[in-house]
Amino acid sequence: MADAEKRWDEFSRKYRGYIKLEKRLADNTVESYMRDLGQFAGYVCGEYNVTPKWVTAAMVESFMASLYDLGAEKTTQARILSGVKSFFNFLLLEDAIDSSPAEFVEGPKSGRKLPEVLSTGEIDRVISTFDTGSPLGVRNAAMIETMYSCGLRVSELVGLKLGDLFFDDGFLRVTGKGDKQRLVPVSGAARRRIEAWLALRDGLAGSDALFLNVRGRGLTRVMVFLVLKEAATAAGITRAVSPHTLRHSFATHLLEGGASIRQVQEMLGHESITTTEIYTHLDSAHLHRTIDRHHPLAKM
Repeated sequence: MADAEKRWDEFSRKYRGYIKLEKRLADNTVESYMRDLGQFAGYVCGEYNVTPKWVTAAMVESFMASLYDLGAEKTTQARILSGVKSFFNFLLLEDAIDSSPAEFVEGPKSGRKLPEVLSTGEIDRVISTFDTGSPLGVRNAAMIETMYSCGLRVSELVGLKLGDLFFDDGFLRVTGKGDKQRLVPVSGAARRRIEAWLALRDGLAGSDALFLNVRGRGLTRVMVFLVLKEAATAAGITRAVSPHTLRHSFATHLLEGGASIRQVQEMLGHESITTTEIYTHLDSAHLHRTIDRHHPLAKM
C-alpha cells in the first residue's frame, strides 16, 4: 500500500474512534461519516497522492467540483463537505496539521441557480485554440467536441473505451451514474475529430481508454478540467467554464433547436425529468432576452 494510503488509513481509524467514543455518534452516523471520508480520501489519493497533512483548499474544492460533475444532490454535497471539515478539525485537535484546508471552502448555495452556458460560437473558439498539428492538440479537440456534442459528464468522457464506439450505427455507448449505460448519438464533427485522434493514438496505447495521456494511461477528471479551463482562457472567455458548462450548453442548444424535454432527458441520462426541467427555465430566459432585443413592442 502506498504511503499516502497508509496515512489516510491510520488517521481514518483514529477519527472513527473519536466520533464514536468521544462524540458519541450513533453507529449509522459513524458509518455515514466514514463512507464520505473514504470517498474523499480515495479522490485525493487517486488524483494527488498526498497524505492528509498536504491536502490544500484547492484539492478540497476540486473534490467538491467532482461531486457536482457526478450529479450529487446539493444536500449530499453539503453533508460530505461537513464531514470533511469535521475530519480536518479532528486533525487540528491531534496537532497533525497546522490549519484546516477545508475551513473556507463553501458548500453549494441554496436555491436553483440557472447553469452557465456557452454559445456555439464560443465553443468553436475554445476548440480552435488547440494545435491540431500535435497529437495532444488533436486529442484535446476531440475530447472537448465529444463532451459538448454528446452532452457527457466529465466522468463519462474519461470512462469511454474503444469498445464504446459504434460509428457504423452513429452512437457512443456511455456509462453514467450507477453504471447505467445509454446510447448517445455522435455528431459528424465529433466522429471526425475522434477518428483523427485514433489515427495518432496507437503510439500511446497502454490502456483501452479512448482518451489517453502521454504515458498511455486514461485521463483524470482534473486533467480534463484543466485542459478546458486553459482553452477557455485562450479563447478570451472570462466567465468560469467547467466540463459541466459544456453539458449545460448541449442541453440548452437542443431545446433551442426544438428538441423535447423528454428527448433531452434521455440524452443526458437523467433518471428524473425534474432534473432536466431546469433547462426549460434557462430556455425561457433565452426567449425573454430574444423578445427584448427583437420584438417591435418590447421597447414601448
